Amino acid sequence: MTWEAVIGLETHVELSTESKMFCGCPARFDAEPNTNTCPVCLGLPGALPVPNREAINRIMQIGLALNCSVTRRPVFHRKNYFYADLPKNYQISQFDLPVCVDGHLEVGGDHPARIRIERVHQEEDTGKSTHRGGDGRISAAEYSLLDFNRSGVPLVEIVTRPDIRSAVQARAYAQELRLLVEALGVSDARLEEGSIRFDANVSVRPGPESPLGTKVEIKNMNSFRSLERAVSYEIERQTARLSLGQRIVMETRHWDEEAGVTRGGRIKEGSSDYRYFPDPDLVPMELDHEWETRMASLLPELPGVRRARYVEMGIDAAQAAVLVGAEAGLSQLFEDATEAGADPAQAANWATGEVVASLRKAAIQSVGESSLTGASLAELLGMIRQGSVSGSAAREVLAGVIAGEGPPAEVAATRDLLQISDTGLLESVVDELVAANPDEFARLKDGERKLVGFFVGQVMRHTRGKADPKLAGSLITERAGL
Repeated sequence: MTWEAVIGLETHVELSTESKMFCGCPARFDAEPNTNTCPVCLGLPGALPVPNREAINRIMQIGLALNCSVTRRPVFHRKNYFYADLPKNYQISQFDLPVCVDGHLEVGGDHPARIRIERVHQEEDTGKSTHRGGDGRISAAEYSLLDFNRSGVPLVEIVTRPDIRSAVQARAYAQELRLLVEALGVSDARLEEGSIRFDANVSVRPGPESPLGTKVEIKNMNSFRSLERAVSYEIERQTARLSLGQRIVMETRHWDEEAGVTRGGRIKEGSSDYRYFPDPDLVPMELDHEWETRMASLLPELPGVRRARYVEMGIDAAQAAVLVGAEAGLSQLFEDATEAGADPAQAANWATGEVVASLRKAAIQSVGESSLTGASLAELLGMIRQGSVSGSAAREVLAGVIAGEGPPAEVAATRDLLQISDTGLLESVVDELVAANPDEFARLKDGERKLVGFFVGQVMRHTRGKADPKLAGSLITERAGL
């Protein structure tokens, strides 16, 4: 029997606002534990929440970028459950009237699909629990520490329909979503710091015509690799159980990165278990057309649109994907280089090839951490076209520019890498080499054209690689009468 996986993702995005969702405390994580707190985010009696307008602006931008409709009167609800790092014993979230609904995100690459977005809603983050002793999990901990600096930080949850069909496609969707969030500038989008976290709802069924199977939720994955591995493992686990006639329990499971397995947590609650009801301290919001139009006007060029534009410029689709998807600032470098006059195809080749290799060799994470600019890349490519430097010398010049030695022309001069394009000088070199290799030159004159390469190589060695090889080849063939 062929089993089909059915996957939906819930993505939590922490917004990079200055203050928290319902109070004025700083929304920062670099402070001492429990210092960015107040009666509101600690859930003390009598403290009243006030919504952060900038957070609402940002969730609207996310929803509009995901092709969602904006709800005119979204409502904040209380989602009731107990956990040690949830000081109020409920979370302010949204239920049946979220800010944005019914959108989609196009995922390209090897697994193209339109992933429908069910909802984009606003809520507040919880505090952070640190379990000490044992293996770091609560079950084996000697004690736990609570830090409420994160409690109340604006959190956006983006929920897909069950449209994803493989672990690879789940990863591709997550990567595209992260690019979109990063392009919007509404979050720092740092997975390693938990600014984006993924939950995956996974089930399997006998085929596409069968009813949906029992889903299992895998919680809190904060890397693309973990997401793909966890979903892949869970598909295999459920397929194996169902193939043996065993049943799947609807539960929450956690991903064990070291062991490479999911582990059972608690039986999964339904929405009724959370006893949602409208928060009596927060009235419904009024999101009118004027507000929506204003937020739509702030949207930048989104990743999918930018990739399509690059392809229209003649850039290879794979290179366009690298330019837009890279974290090293290659897209802006490419934009600046073409604006400075560089040929788009040549700029794309160098940005995705030599620049990436040079940054990696210099142990530099991004273009912004180096001295390389789009203008300097355009200057270097111009020097190659003009014959001022050879291709191999240009790579050395690029390394010097990245290292902060100056603009390309200065680096080429300082490192003695400028190409010899003086016809008279090269003619004298050719004369000398012809005199030193009479037999080879005689065979060349008799029509053995492969010896042109021999003489060009001799010229390059004689000039320490600085001769213009095209000019040298032209002078040699002219001298031989070919």
